[in-house]
Amino acid sequence: MRASGILMPIFSLPGKYGIGCFSEEAYRFVDFLKKSGQKYWQILPVGPTGFGDSPYQSFSTFAGNPYFISPDELVRQELIRSEDIPEPEKDAREDRVDYGWLYNTRYKVLRDAFESWKGRRHPEFEKFLDDNQYWIEDYALFMAEKEHFGGRSFTEWDEDIRFRRPEAMEKAKTDLADEILYHEYIQYEFDREWKNLKKYANDNGIQIIGDIPIYVSPDSADFWAHPELFQTDENNLPTSVAGCPPDGFSADGQLWGNPLYDWEYHRETGYDWWLRRITKCAELYDVIRIDHFRGFDEYYSIKAGSPNAIGGHWCKGPNTDLFDTIREKIGDIRIIAEDLGYITETVKKMVKDTGYPNMKVIEFAFDSRDSSGRAAYYPYNYSSNCVVYTGTHDNETLVGWLGNILPEERQELKDYLGTDSDDDCEIADRTIRLVESSVADLCVVPIQDWLGLDNSARINHPSTTGTNWVWRLKDGQITEQLAERIHEICSIYGRI
Repeated sequence: MRASGILMPIFSLPGKYGIGCFSEEAYRFVDFLKKSGQKYWQILPVGPTGFGDSPYQSFSTFAGNPYFISPDELVRQELIRSEDIPEPEKDAREDRVDYGWLYNTRYKVLRDAFESWKGRRHPEFEKFLDDNQYWIEDYALFMAEKEHFGGRSFTEWDEDIRFRRPEAMEKAKTDLADEILYHEYIQYEFDREWKNLKKYANDNGIQIIGDIPIYVSPDSADFWAHPELFQTDENNLPTSVAGCPPDGFSADGQLWGNPLYDWEYHRETGYDWWLRRITKCAELYDVIRIDHFRGFDEYYSIKAGSPNAIGGHWCKGPNTDLFDTIREKIGDIRIIAEDLGYITETVKKMVKDTGYPNMKVIEFAFDSRDSSGRAAYYPYNYSSNCVVYTGTHDNETLVGWLGNILPEERQELKDYLGTDSDDDCEIADRTIRLVESSVADLCVVPIQDWLGLDNSARINHPSTTGTNWVWRLKDGQITEQLAERIHEICSIYGRI
């Protein structure tokens, strides 16, 4: 069935508390999606973020971001008072997340709520702990220890707890019991609020596309608790790390630094950890987009300690064996394969064999910086079993991109669209119509492109730090008129 959706991170929702969260604005965005005739809301990973604030470098692949808990909901539960919730300074930018300010203010709000909540624990909390026992204990202890050690990476902790020696673990559970309970409570509240929002979306005909990174962060509860899942040395440090080779966008490649999986161990254990991960994701989302899907066929391995990604090499991954196991043990989970970048014939075969829809990005068809072969992104080469985007969170906005491609590439796009206009907003609008009219079963457009925003609204610029993951909608940008326009365009092209 043809359908359309909008890409918009949770943190980009508008609101008065410095970051998007599961507040009234989130529910209003669902209403907007419904009025716009959309069937999908695609978000970015929702895990707790560390240094750099990237949702793709989380302290846990199972946990939720505490910043997304709604202060208003805590007030509704009478855990805190509204006057005790700090609001950003009057001169703070409404369209930017200030993570430093959040770090210094939001956790006090959550701590106050926790102190009030402790006296009235609910049976639902105990059930949440039972249902999530396989990760919540390790995560809560990890975060408690991280606070104990001043936020330092677990590789800098005292040896006894870094290596999880039994006596140290038992002592920590006793000494840090209150901190552990605090982090368990935070995850319970996140889970409860998110599932309420997801139910509201589903009840209104909107399905959630969740996004998960293929890898976990080097400073995460996953890596600390289960080093056996990864390629490590005798000190439980990575011997090789993840990234991708040089291309037209990055001369040095991308050095992500994530520990690489020991795929032989995963095979021997029947992919137990992956089954748990996908099961958890299936609870949180209706569809799961797996970032860097090609890493299951071949993954780029860089020697730990390398200054860049130039000297890496490709290694074989599990291919379809993992996904055959998922189907056998869990069932038909709806997955989108993010297969962007340089794609080999074996990757194409793996994606085809899984049956999962892959991704097309229209910007790549008219941009010579893309090294993966532009022809694959021309709409006349699509199959229906794909998801087409104007761009993703890693790309420039359409309007920003139009100002940065070569003049001959811009002309090629104009010729393709059949327009003589030099107005960026008009060309962007026609490009949206191009993807909506394509044969792809699903079309997803970032909200910035519907709004015609320039690169000041870009979400992420890969291989850079300091200015990413901060863009937010302003109050008033989502309007009835915009909903009507989106509905009209999607209706014209059979997506309503």
